[in-house]
Amino acid sequence: MSFLSQKKTILLLLTLLFISLVGISFAEMSSINSSYPNSIQTPSDRITQDQIKVYQNQIVLNVKDASWATFTPTGSMKPLFDEKSNALEIKPTSPSDIKLGDIIAYKANDYTDDIIIHRVINIQQDDDGIYYTVKGDNNQTADPQKVRFEQIQGVVVAIIY
Repeated sequence: MSFLSQKKTILLLLTLLFISLVGISFAEMSSINSSYPNSIQTPSDRITQDQIKVYQNQIVLNVKDASWATFTPTGSMKPLFDEKSNALEIKPTSPSDIKLGDIIAYKANDYTDDIIIHRVINIQQDDDGIYYTVKGDNNQTADPQKVRFEQIQGVVVAIIY
């Protein structure tokens, strides 16, 4: 076996180990959620097992209309991800697509192109319709504004470290 082939095999094994560990950590997070009052709600499942194909030299995620996302160094979502991480997002089609615990990318306001990626911690309705309260996992308080569906650019479906 050539050095390059060995390197690819090791990389694949490390990737599979990482995927296994992420699955474990999300399961652990679910059990932790029940024991802490200010717990983090886990995101809804959006990728089924049959959409994931693992081959010797690649992993294929069959996710329709996915887009690539990167992060800025704010620290608001540590330890889940930081500026060195990458993610895949999908565009939701209706307000009911957004669930508690989902990590969404939303446009902060009409006056800037800033996109904020935080977790949905509450879903409510007022005279203007449904809105989402979001918070960075590492932030002490929720974001100050109500996030409307029209502001949402995507829902994170995979984080790649």
